[in-house]
Amino acid sequence: MKKSLIILTVIITVIAVASCNRVRRTPGRTYMPDMTYSRAYESYASTDALKKEGVFYNARPVTGTMARGDEMPFPISEDKPGDTVNYFASRQVKNPLNVASIDMTEAERLYLVNCGICHGTKLDGNGPLYKGGDGPYPAKPATLVGDAKYESMPEGQMFYSATYGKNMMGSYASQLTTKERWMVIAYIKSKQVKVAVTDTTAKK
Repeated sequence: MKKSLIILTVIITVIAVASCNRVRRTPGRTYMPDMTYSRAYESYASTDALKKEGVFYNARPVTGTMARGDEMPFPISEDKPGDTVNYFASRQVKNPLNVASIDMTEAERLYLVNCGICHGTKLDGNGPLYKGGDGPYPAKPATLVGDAKYESMPEGQMFYSATYGKNMMGSYASQLTTKERWMVIAYIKSKQVKVAVTDTTAKK
């Protein structure tokens, strides 16, 4: 009896070891494939594969929706291709935040994380992507400080560009909340004012 039990144990052990050493050529069955194989896309990744599957995705919040805690909806909708009516109408929109109460340290951080790579830490349009023309980005981004065009641009129009994108600049509505976008614009305007004051003082 003992001998039979020992032989049976050895046989089972050999079978188990042989089975474990076998190279599996198939992944087996997946209980929940949607959770195993993610369809998540990076913010700036190509969406061609999604389009082929009939999925529309543009990295923006769904039209007509408002994120929880987003108490400042932008009253201007995006222009249709070739139209600029709403872009110019956005000039009338004022920053709803009390600028004096904005944490400019946090606003600067948000700018550096999201905007500095193109517009530069000095807001001179010379970020790492451009790098004086030596970077991977061929076109110089907007010079936010030092260019009269952008220094005179109303904050509402800047917000429109940050929300919907303008020319080569894409939308940042999926990266920054409405409040954060207004904070960044307040930071940019504060830098523009400082430069303007410095220039005036130097001329005197």
